[in-house]
Amino acid sequence: MLELARRGRSALLVAATGSGKTLAGFLPTICELAEDPNEGLHTLYVSPLKALAVDVQRNLIGPIEEMDLPIRVETRTGDTPSDRKARQRVKPPQILLTTPESLSLLLSYPDASTMFEGLRAIVVDELHGFAKEKRGDLLSLSMARLQKLAPSLRRVGLSATISDPDAYRSWLAPGADMDLVDVVIGDPGAEPDLSILIPENKIPWGGHSGRHAAREVMDLIEAHKTTLVFCNTRSLAELIFQDLWAVNEKALPIGIHHGSLAVEARRKVEAAMAAGKLRGLVATASLDLGIDWGDVDLVVQMGAPKGSSRLLQRIGRANHRLDEPSKGTIVPGNRFEYLEARAALDAIDDGELDPEVFRPGALDVLAQHILAMAVAAPFQQQELLAEVRSSAPYAGLKDETFEEILSFIATGGYALKAYDRFRRLVPEPGGMWRIARPQIAQQHRLNAGVIVEQPLLTVRFRNGRKLGTIEEGYASTLAPGDHFYFSGLSLEVEQFKDTDIIVRASSKTARIVTYGGQRMSMSTHLANRVRHMLCDRNDWHRFPDDVRDWLEVQSERSVLPEPHQLLVETFPHEGRHYMVAYSFEGWNAHQSLGMLITRRMESAGLKPLGFVANDYGLACYGLESIRDPKALFSSDILEQEFVDWVENSMLLKTAFREVAVIGGLVERHHPGKKKSGRQVSFSTDLIYDVLRRYEPQHLLLRAAWDDARRRMTELGRLVRLVDRAAATMLHVEVDRITPMAVPLMVIVGREALPPGAEADETLLVQAEALAQEAMSL
Repeated sequence: MLELARRGRSALLVAATGSGKTLAGFLPTICELAEDPNEGLHTLYVSPLKALAVDVQRNLIGPIEEMDLPIRVETRTGDTPSDRKARQRVKPPQILLTTPESLSLLLSYPDASTMFEGLRAIVVDELHGFAKEKRGDLLSLSMARLQKLAPSLRRVGLSATISDPDAYRSWLAPGADMDLVDVVIGDPGAEPDLSILIPENKIPWGGHSGRHAAREVMDLIEAHKTTLVFCNTRSLAELIFQDLWAVNEKALPIGIHHGSLAVEARRKVEAAMAAGKLRGLVATASLDLGIDWGDVDLVVQMGAPKGSSRLLQRIGRANHRLDEPSKGTIVPGNRFEYLEARAALDAIDDGELDPEVFRPGALDVLAQHILAMAVAAPFQQQELLAEVRSSAPYAGLKDETFEEILSFIATGGYALKAYDRFRRLVPEPGGMWRIARPQIAQQHRLNAGVIVEQPLLTVRFRNGRKLGTIEEGYASTLAPGDHFYFSGLSLEVEQFKDTDIIVRASSKTARIVTYGGQRMSMSTHLANRVRHMLCDRNDWHRFPDDVRDWLEVQSERSVLPEPHQLLVETFPHEGRHYMVAYSFEGWNAHQSLGMLITRRMESAGLKPLGFVANDYGLACYGLESIRDPKALFSSDILEQEFVDWVENSMLLKTAFREVAVIGGLVERHHPGKKKSGRQVSFSTDLIYDVLRRYEPQHLLLRAAWDDARRRMTELGRLVRLVDRAAATMLHVEVDRITPMAVPLMVIVGREALPPGAEADETLLVQAEALAQEAMSL
């Protein structure tokens, strides 16, 4: 890395977690500043997480102080005090650690050219964590602007888990020219020590959390110095924390960390971890990346891993040193999850990482960036277009699309141009553009950013202490006197006050906060491995007895599909008729298909009652038996019904809300006050209805469709599923529930019960009864 930097070359460093990537990224900067200690900004470090920037500051300042070098290192994130932010623009440190959003804001100031003209390097850490997302689009556009301000700028990317380095070299390079970026591959280090935890050699029939193993996980925490317990959702993290606390007989210090907790609570936990004061920490993806705590010697993944890259990333947090194996264990929640866990371990053994899927840059992000550039200074249209195209996600941007975005920022579009507040840009002679009025600069900086949270309410004690935030949708189900678990505590609701929920600590049992947002789906290559495992009996000797019996009885009672086949079973159960499809295309695709198929069942007079989905399959049920499943899956379902359903469901409205906020059409904040989530939703819903009616081809409606297709419905996987149904469906009629159907049928049982401890007991009894019926020959 030093040698490349001396030649002025950009570099992508791919190296194992704990191998010293971050220091390798910074070493050229430290050397240059040691030899020539100039004032002014020398290196920008960009990370996807605020916590990561703080963590790197701690680990970077140590070596700099030991060498007694006069180098200033500072962070700038949304949590940085405003007086320090103002000072940083006038007298920046030599090394500034920041996030994509904060960098974009810095570039929106008129003095950006002065601040960045001497910039020598930008280091992008955990590149895989956000390059393919909207935050990556924003950063790529910001790098294009930085390159214009500082033409000799070097770009450095750091990552532990990349399956296609060339794709990331293109993303990192100016003009997407990957020959401008050299790749450096680090020593892979020690092989990870991975296992699957199965208490008493038994795996539950239903569930997806691994909660049944709380006692065994607590034993592991007791036997290790520090254990990180990863959960796939915030709700699950709160549940697992409660389960572990209930069996923590030695009262060991354990904590919880997720994105909805207050900054102070997160910082407190991070500091306690760094100081070695915690024995266990339950966390979500908020700690997936880069946090360097050397004393973590075990990582536990609760529930299925969802992808081999994500699992490697998480396991790499243990024994953060190159010469020691990272130690990790997976706790599968049901039998399908056992197969997924086994598939993930096999993929890691074979060096197979999750595939990289890049997409063109999002138009709402580009609209925000163009306005930021106008806020900094008037721009010339063709010059800015050339600069935007030098950013990889927008390399293929068409002239007419760019014109359309400019027109949208200038007028709001055809349907909105009568309203003055949507006029943000004004054209001038010579292809120049400037902002319409000075207040737009302040409005832009208040509202910039590409992370659009669900409407949130703040959870506080009566004394004002903030615990964190919960989504408005969940909060609307609470009333004074209700109890819920949050921040590791049982809380009683005292009152609602504006956008606050006033609570007090309680000792009563409570329910868990649920969060919206996307569910992580099992990656396609893990799904393919699971499909192969099902039909390859030579593999089964590695499985626990109950998983092997499960598959044996399934093959006798029904069928185990070949990897290319779509197995659909139909059977009666307790007065209803069920259809279960085992498609392995992930929760989002199955959820979408369930909506569509139940609508088709309605039209066909099959009297549907509902459907349930998980990562492995979909179960639809109704009052009439389904004789011809193939007709329900026919490919025209994605032409008419899919479009109708998306346009009339909340999906498109939710997606539109996000693009309208990112694209600057709807403001979250006004000077001195913040809109409530309900107000933002109301504004976006109104505009959405106007555009649907008068301008259905509006830029932001198209952007919302792109989002809905890609993330919310995972349309690509849905198309594959329907294609496979047409070509290879294997329909098996059976007289009763089959072994493979049990995990889905348990979800049907759960939907009918109110949450709580009694429901959990009822479900256990139900699951055992279902399993007994399914497994009897």
